[in-house]
Amino acid sequence: MLGSSGQVFVYNKTKETFLAFRVNIADSVAGRLIGLLGKRSLKPDSGVWIVPANAIHTIGMMFSFDVVMIDKNFKVVSVKELVKPFRVILPKMRAESVIELPAHTIFRSRTEVGDELVIDRYEARKTPQPDSARQLDQIESGSRQGVQA
Repeated sequence: MLGSSGQVFVYNKTKETFLAFRVNIADSVAGRLIGLLGKRSLKPDSGVWIVPANAIHTIGMMFSFDVVMIDKNFKVVSVKELVKPFRVILPKMRAESVIELPAHTIFRSRTEVGDELVIDRYEARKTPQPDSARQLDQIESGSRQGVQA
């Protein structure tokens, strides 16, 4: 998968909408077991991606949330809206992982079975400088070298 730490974003390629921007990856035994336990709510645009998983429970949870189950190709195989505490979501055989999202995310993003998701890490990229800024940097560094010599 994408590794054991950090955050990813979840984008619905089919509907061209974002589901969440700050989704924690739970791919260790402890991370999958704990999931959202102990949390009082999910912040907007956040979530937990449980990898691997094809079922979940909400025993001990304190709030309702949305669940999206996806296969190995990130295709949606099941959606459950407003899953309440103390429930069990039975296994979906085609599901490889589960994304737990704030309530109403599925409705807001129009996500449905069959949609293709994109899940990826944020990458900080250096902004390319225009040619004039590069030339100015070269002139300044050249003049500093002349002063130091």
